[in-house]
Amino acid sequence: MREKIGYLGPKGTFTETAACALFPDDDLVPCTTIPQCMEAVEEERLDYCIVPLENAIEGSVNLTMDYLFHEKKLAIVAEVVVPIRQHFMVHPDRVDDWRAVERVYSHPQAISQCHHFLKNVFPDAATHFTNSTASAAEYVQQHPEENAGALGNALAAKMYGLVPVKQDVHDYTNNHTRFVVLHRETVPFHSEYAKYVRDKTTLTVTLPSDFSGALHQVLSAFAWRQLNLSKIESRPTKTGLGNYFFIIDIEKKMDDVMIPGVKKELEALGCQVHIVGSYPCYRASEMLMSAGINNIVGVHLFLSDR
Repeated sequence: MREKIGYLGPKGTFTETAACALFPDDDLVPCTTIPQCMEAVEEERLDYCIVPLENAIEGSVNLTMDYLFHEKKLAIVAEVVVPIRQHFMVHPDRVDDWRAVERVYSHPQAISQCHHFLKNVFPDAATHFTNSTASAAEYVQQHPEENAGALGNALAAKMYGLVPVKQDVHDYTNNHTRFVVLHRETVPFHSEYAKYVRDKTTLTVTLPSDFSGALHQVLSAFAWRQLNLSKIESRPTKTGLGNYFFIIDIEKKMDDVMIPGVKKELEALGCQVHIVGSYPCYRASEMLMSAGINNIVGVHLFLSDR
């Protein structure tokens, strides 16, 4: 049975390629914003959604983090890491004089990821933020009269008829983005298409405000159980300056003893603990990400035979 999978649109975004890595046989539905993706899942208009959570260069996607942990209590049921390749693209009419571009459009994260390229090649060009890299490509395609270019992926260039005049313009070569799959409930998830890497459990911990040394004791609860933490990050609780909660990733699948033991110990210290999800982690291949959407299933079949 085909399911409806929401992703940050429009067509041609990195999020769409991440969705294709896990859901090549389902119906992919583009959403205008990250909050719209989550709202559609909560209201049961979509079965799942996939949204960006963290980039290797720019760090966490704060909109996703804050909306997930403050607004919509959805569960993380899977993760997929996607290699990110940013290209500079222009309308076909501007290929010959692309270095004279006066305006560059893209998502804020893409603009930041290509800082050195923009500084060296377009020091005087104005940068304009869009909701996604694909919407930037779409804008440039629809406004050929503007002396403008866009930062985005090869899929967006192909989809919107733009020409990548300069490839791989991101500042760092090891650029990856972590995407998470969200559902209304904690449900088992399995993908036969992307490469399985490991399991992970994510939880949030809010410290008691009047407990000295609370953070040290929180970390000790994981340390003596030899639970490896792949990430710990603080985010504001939005209740006042200096008030934070912590997002913690444990490199272990939810079990019956160790992680529940941590939760009980932290709650005994007065902490608020919420299990956001325990889920499989996948990695999408470079080859898959460079394929066109129309060829995505064929590439999956090719990789499975190797």
